[in-house]
Amino acid sequence: MRIVAGQWRGRALTAPPGQATRPTADRVRQALFDMLMHAPWGGRGLLDGATVLDGFAGTGALGLEALSRGAKEAVLIERDPAALRALRANVTALGAGERARILAADMLAPPLASLPCNLVFLDPPYRQDLVQKALAALKSRGWIAPDALIVAEYARDEPLPAMTTLAEREQGAARIVIWRSV
Repeated sequence: MRIVAGQWRGRALTAPPGQATRPTADRVRQALFDMLMHAPWGGRGLLDGATVLDGFAGTGALGLEALSRGAKEAVLIERDPAALRALRANVTALGAGERARILAADMLAPPLASLPCNLVFLDPPYRQDLVQKALAALKSRGWIAPDALIVAEYARDEPLPAMTTLAEREQGAARIVIWRSV
């Protein structure tokens, strides 16, 4: 697994052993960031200087990819000890420490936000209805800026909640869904 593009293009990322963490594959991240850069509602300005939240961060691949491509800051929230070790190793290896803030916290009970994020990545374990629960918790704690872009990964066959989406793509076992917060 590697950073796909930007400042750290080609740099390897560490993943914890076992199946508890399911890192977003390189090809899925490439497809996702292509959508973000080329969609009518996206573009270069979406990432340039953005404050990004990578929830259920795991290895930090989504947040670190955003930093590599021009985001100003990424907050990476993870609670699993093995994933946190890999996440810290990845941030250190990339020299991203000044721009990447790691929070060892539960996404369903996050701490108060110091700054709302305008781009939110959520890649929770599949089929546990965690996206909607995490969004409610994040909103109540001030993490989501008005009109923020939300990017969530679901299992391909997982039912989606009723929402108006900007884009939806299937990649292997994953379904990426993008919408604006309300």
